[in-house]
Amino acid sequence: MNEDSKRFQQNVFNDRLDVCSKSPMTGFSRNGKCETNAIDLGSHLICATVTKKFLDYTKSVGNDLSTPRPVYQFPGLRPGDNWCLCVTRWVEARKAGVAPPVVLRATNKKALDYLQYYQLGLNDLK
Repeated sequence: MNEDSKRFQQNVFNDRLDVCSKSPMTGFSRNGKCETNAIDLGSHLICATVTKKFLDYTKSVGNDLSTPRPVYQFPGLRPGDNWCLCVTRWVEARKAGVAPPVVLRATNKKALDYLQYYQLGLNDLK
């Protein structure tokens, strides 16, 4: 185990987790990375490049990511933006045929633990 793996959260390749997006700023802790902690109940672990189909879908099921919410300093997402998604939302979108492409180097390794519950793995993210 190298020093980075002791200090930093890892991506699905067991390397240091890359930044998902700083514009718009993403991550549960709003640090640009899909890092997690004990209070991240949504498990915002999958870095994805959102598409119009995905944004329309997630809005239709009650999670509007395209409308700006200034009170939360949230600009609203546009197709092509990278965003840390909840594992369950990505799985739901996959089942609906609208999962956005995943940025693997910026996707948290812990996402794989959650995906096992759905009988999914790394190859399903590709």
